[in-house]
Amino acid sequence: MRRLLVVLTLLAPVGLLNCGGPPPNSTYGAYSVGEMASVSYGTIVSMRPVAIVSSPTGVGAMTGAAAGGVAGSYIGGDLRANILGAIGGALLGGIAGSAVEGSLSGGQAIEFIIRLDDGRTISVVQSNENRFTIGQRVAVIYGRRVRLAPIYG
Repeated sequence: MRRLLVVLTLLAPVGLLNCGGPPPNSTYGAYSVGEMASVSYGTIVSMRPVAIVSSPTGVGAMTGAAAGGVAGSYIGGDLRANILGAIGGALLGGIAGSAVEGSLSGGQAIEFIIRLDDGRTISVVQSNENRFTIGQRVAVIYGRRVRLAPIYG
């Protein structure tokens, strides 16, 4: 039972690896409810894929090291083995935690170049779950984040 707990503790961060990427454009935070945003209209003139990266905060590495250290301290029978297990677990946990944090904070998006009806040209980076295409008319929503929305009708 004790070893099963150790294995589960060490493998838990691996399950988070596929949860990353930028939030979808259609996801709003609770703070956005009731918040006013201005809207402009334009046409997509260009688009290209871009990589989203962020600076690591160290939270993943610290959390992984702590979990790995605790789990590793249960390996072995005597004090020396427990100490070595804790050190090894902390190192491996820190590496795994850092990898998980990196996968959760990055991803792929699209940079859209929009020619607004007033003649200005802007760039918006977001996901493309609406499957926008070059030449498509869009609404540009200016709130806490700038978002593109399809125009229906």
